[in-house]
Amino acid sequence: MAKQTIADALRECIRGEMRRDERVFCIGEDIAIPGGWGGAFTVTLGLEEEFPDRMINTPISENGFTGVALGAAMMGMRPIADVQYSDFLFCAMDQMANQVAKMRYMSGGKLTVPLVMRAPVGVTGRGSQHAQNVEVFFLPLPGVKICCPATAYDAVGLLRSAVRCDDPVMIFEHKLLY
Repeated sequence: MAKQTIADALRECIRGEMRRDERVFCIGEDIAIPGGWGGAFTVTLGLEEEFPDRMINTPISENGFTGVALGAAMMGMRPIADVQYSDFLFCAMDQMANQVAKMRYMSGGKLTVPLVMRAPVGVTGRGSQHAQNVEVFFLPLPGVKICCPATAYDAVGLLRSAVRCDDPVMIFEHKLLY
């Protein structure tokens, strides 16, 4: 029996959570192009066939789709936002640090933000703006949970828990583990 890769495990976990809860949807760049790659690392490959209305391709605008995901989460949806490369989370830093992380506090606990932000990290041969480990920049944000899976088993457990959590969770996945 072949070992399951982290990319395969994440895909099957997303599929399972989308089947389980109709509020779960995915949003990000190039994640649901028919005949495409399923995002930069194949994690969402084929999910657009089963969930055509819940796989949302966005323009290259991390700040924009993070805001959309935040609004959807505040309205009761459970978005899984796919950032192609964690380096570009800096484009959404205002949304993450000043809105996503603080919304529950700013609302006096009346609002929840069940938002999952998935982001690949680590050095590969893809270029200088596609190779950073940015986890440390998000660790000090109160209100955001951070996790980094090391195995396919970890990835499934952490993603499943993140999707079901009422707080924002950032999952940093090392590209060499896909």
